[in-house]
Amino acid sequence: MLKKGLKTRFFHLLKTTLFLGVCFYLIFFGQKNVFSENLEQDCIWENIVQAEKNLSKDAYKDLLESCKIFYDQKSVDLAKDITKTQAEKNTLANKIATLQKQIKNLEYQINQSNVMIKDLGGQIEDTAESIDKTISQIDEIKQQLKTNLQLKYEEDQKSTIEILFSEKTLSGFFDNLVALEAIGVKIQDLLKNVQGLKINLEGQKDQMDSEKKELEQLVTIQQLQKNQNTKQQQQNQEFLSLTEAEYKNYLAQHEDAVDKSSKIGSLLFELIEVPEGGIQFEDAVQIAKNISSQTGIRAAFSLAILWQETRIGKIQGGCYLKITSTGEGVYIKTGNKAPKSMHPTRDVPVFLQLISDLNKNNLLKTDAFNTPVSCCMISNGSYFGWGGAMGPAQFIPSTWNIYADEIATISGATLANPWNIRDAFLANALYLRDLGATKQTYVAEMNAALRYFGCASAWCQTNYGNPVMNVSKCFQEYISSGAMSVACREAVF
Repeated sequence: MLKKGLKTRFFHLLKTTLFLGVCFYLIFFGQKNVFSENLEQDCIWENIVQAEKNLSKDAYKDLLESCKIFYDQKSVDLAKDITKTQAEKNTLANKIATLQKQIKNLEYQINQSNVMIKDLGGQIEDTAESIDKTISQIDEIKQQLKTNLQLKYEEDQKSTIEILFSEKTLSGFFDNLVALEAIGVKIQDLLKNVQGLKINLEGQKDQMDSEKKELEQLVTIQQLQKNQNTKQQQQNQEFLSLTEAEYKNYLAQHEDAVDKSSKIGSLLFELIEVPEGGIQFEDAVQIAKNISSQTGIRAAFSLAILWQETRIGKIQGGCYLKITSTGEGVYIKTGNKAPKSMHPTRDVPVFLQLISDLNKNNLLKTDAFNTPVSCCMISNGSYFGWGGAMGPAQFIPSTWNIYADEIATISGATLANPWNIRDAFLANALYLRDLGATKQTYVAEMNAALRYFGCASAWCQTNYGNPVMNVSKCFQEYISSGAMSVACREAVF
């Protein structure tokens, strides 16, 4: 009975655990997957804007990341379509050009054939006239021959007495017969020649009629080919118009996809908080490049300052503020007292108000006494200056307060956050802008770096200014070529 009861309770506990596990999954992951089935719909810009109000921050970030991947892939696919459509356009344009040449050539051939037909028509008419004249000549010669034969026959029918009485001499009679015979022979020869001419002319006419008919048939075929080519050209022109419209549509879609990907990237940057160990180097470079276009500060120089200050967010502040009246704090690692952790009148009130506002707006999850800030520096065993610098850009609260409204205006945020990576980068660039770094010369940037650090001595230049300028060369090398030398990688990473 005891074993049975234990078994029953075990299965009851197992079912309860599974149920709680499913509930946990649905609560924490269900919202993430709601938009995974229909990104085409979910990633419409209006829906993205609405999602910021309806989703949790993590779910909204997941949606943005999914939509960025969606639009990046769409951009790649559309680029392929554009290339393919451009090739189709070129092919159709080449076909149209070829058909135009063929049509033009056929027009030349048709015109040439028509000229030949017209010329043959004229020759045939001339030959027909010659044949008619030759027939008339043949008829006249036949009449002459008939007359000659009639005279000869009459002479042959005369009696000897008639011949004697009609001719003065007998020789005259025979001369007359010989003359008639000679004339008859000549008339017969003439008749043969004229009949031969008629046959020759008729042969020429038949040949020209045949050539003319063949040319007319050729013209008909050429005209059919021309009509067919013209029809094909019109069809290709219609296809080209459709392809051109499709091409423009792809271009518009591609531009839209790139634009939305860029906008979503900006939204993602706004959501980035500095994680443990800093952010990805490529993300930092992209943010610096984006902000460079807004502020005129060289991206490599901005990154170099952030690298020198916190290794671009990798190094968190080492102290917590503990006593507001004196600015005393504690070292986070040891818990020991940390004097001068924050200026008590200049910075502490601003810091307390900022932490309160950030928490009210769900932008920070720690209170004022558990938020890392920089410790006071020590030189030759003595504390100098004050600590209290915040976030990747290491702004003291009073300086941050100067730029907070401008940062919020540019980023579109309700409240500037020194621990937000984009706000920190933007604050860094705006401060460097006001320190004269927009000139982008070595001297201007060195002076801006030293003023950013708050020290212009030879020691500061050696230990802060020179490292900043040297590492900025490495960052510029990466931005320009996409790679770094071994020496630069060792220095930066």
